[in-house]
Amino acid sequence: MSRNNKPSGYDWLALLVLVLVWGSSFILIKRGLVAFSSAEVGALRISISFLVLSPFVVRHLKKVPPRFLIYFLASGIIGNGLPPFLFARAQTVIDSYMAGVLNSLTPLFTLLIGVVFFGIRTRWVNAAGVFIGLAGAIGLLTVAGSGQAGNMWYGLFAVVAAICYATNMNIIKQYLSGFGAMTITSVAFAFIGLPSLVYLFAATDFTSTMTGNPHAWKSLGYITILAVVGTALAMIIHNWLIRRTSALFTSTVTYMMPIVSIMWGLTDGELFLPLYILWIGLILAGVYLANRKINTGR
Repeated sequence: MSRNNKPSGYDWLALLVLVLVWGSSFILIKRGLVAFSSAEVGALRISISFLVLSPFVVRHLKKVPPRFLIYFLASGIIGNGLPPFLFARAQTVIDSYMAGVLNSLTPLFTLLIGVVFFGIRTRWVNAAGVFIGLAGAIGLLTVAGSGQAGNMWYGLFAVVAAICYATNMNIIKQYLSGFGAMTITSVAFAFIGLPSLVYLFAATDFTSTMTGNPHAWKSLGYITILAVVGTALAMIIHNWLIRRTSALFTSTVTYMMPIVSIMWGLTDGELFLPLYILWIGLILAGVYLANRKINTGR
């Protein structure tokens, strides 16, 4: 185990897998939105992931002392429950690659939350990285918003999702690192899976969409790939990586994800203005500086 040590080759390989999988998730969300509403996409993503993980829940739940259940609940809601809805809502207006770029703010928020709530000590270069990255995000949202009314505000849904991911990374590292990756993932989804299924069938038009929309089955296929590979399997790898390394190292998956999401967006004909390069560059520079080696207070 390389926990709190220099990442090994296996850790970097796992990070690369996450880059490819999660960098492709935004185009899959876009495909899901062809037939379904953002609420349906979010609920489907969680529900399918839960169904895939449900055979493991009982066995792994037995490994969790009752005093830790509150942290699994928090991880389930914050890290796995809210982001699928937030990203789907954002992508009803903004391009898929834009959501991927904004998701790269996760390491900045991981550091901020770690400093404020979890006793991480930081240096001036890390703090400077946070401000540079946030300035890049504001610039990107402003430029995108000037091209299409509402882009800036819908982009904020993706920013809030990044904050949720960052919070979850700190929760896992600080409170759940003693548990296996499958335990963390399956038990966290146990708290949000059934509510998502109930919401999907009781509060959305999912059933009528499936019977009345000619693109429904194709969109469902894309969401299933997203849920099984991009959520259930990827979260197992993600939680395993946090336990072995650190929340900040794991969050750097979003440093490289924009490359994948931009490539998918350009392939799909999404508009990419040259001015975006400046602001994306600032975001990634900020992430790099924020991720420079730091000391922790624990």
